[in-house]
Amino acid sequence: MKIPAGRIEGFVRRPDPNVRAVLFYGPDGGLVRERADTVSRGVVEDQHDPFRVVDMLGSAVAKDPARLADEVAAMSLTGGRRLIRIRDADDGVTGAFASLFESLPGGDSMVVVEAGDLSKGSKLRALFENAPAGAPIPCYVEDESALADTIAGMLAAHKLTVSADARDFLAANLVGDRMIARGEVEKLVTYMGEGGRRVELEDAQACIGDSGALEMDAPSWAAGDGDFAGVDRALRRLFAEGMSPVPILRSAQRHFQRLQLVVAQVEKGDSVERAVATLRPPLFFKVKNQFTGQVRRWTPAALRQGLDRLTDAEADCKRTNMPDETICARAFFQLAVLARSRR
Repeated sequence: MKIPAGRIEGFVRRPDPNVRAVLFYGPDGGLVRERADTVSRGVVEDQHDPFRVVDMLGSAVAKDPARLADEVAAMSLTGGRRLIRIRDADDGVTGAFASLFESLPGGDSMVVVEAGDLSKGSKLRALFENAPAGAPIPCYVEDESALADTIAGMLAAHKLTVSADARDFLAANLVGDRMIARGEVEKLVTYMGEGGRRVELEDAQACIGDSGALEMDAPSWAAGDGDFAGVDRALRRLFAEGMSPVPILRSAQRHFQRLQLVVAQVEKGDSVERAVATLRPPLFFKVKNQFTGQVRRWTPAALRQGLDRLTDAEADCKRTNMPDETICARAFFQLAVLARSRR
């Protein structure tokens, strides 16, 4: 069954009792994991309970489809509901789930499936959409506005308020992966201490300014400088960490849109320094000189061309069979070429 977008958060906290299998998929791997963890803990609080929790890889399910039905039908030796978690799933497990939904065993066990960014034509996604006992939950990357509200809510849960500049800085630098964002906010809570304090921009910068959470911006900074080696290093590191190309491309779009905004102000007669100072959220002080240098390097025409290539690359990731990482890398190297042409 399909879950309306406005009901997703409520469903994750309290799934429909008729649903026996939930598929989490999308480009935000952190949000996939977070939502899967939330549903899983609602079934079995101790995720390490060997009698009630079974962890399987999608490849294992595809290789032995009958095992999925066996695990769903099995009873816990210690009582309580059983949880079957399947990670790294793809369309290869469609047959196993088709058989499961056709002859669903009785009981109240739950199957939680984590997948990547399944296309609209995905057979697995379509199967869960049409199965009364299945529910597909998309996990798309939040934009900065949505993430800003999420961060404010996370802080409010610890009785902390946040200034607009600090909230916007956090959202701009943590967008792309919900799990990373949550981890950084938890670190910020530890830094601030719980209760009654207000998080200011300086607090946010001090806490995450040198964080690995900012690594997703690294390809954008390197491309903006025309640094081919830097682009290669940054992308290799992110891909090795399992980061999806789409959030990386969107991070670059935000970076070059901010460049475009400042360059446009300079074209109208503002000084570079004054135009940079108007950015909201403000730049982290350690990158201000680098950003200023890129403002002087890039022209409005080159920025339009670069943003077009980033938009096309994101679309190609969703509609072509070319590997997403290849599409992403090609776009960043094209940006670096444009940057070098400005010298």
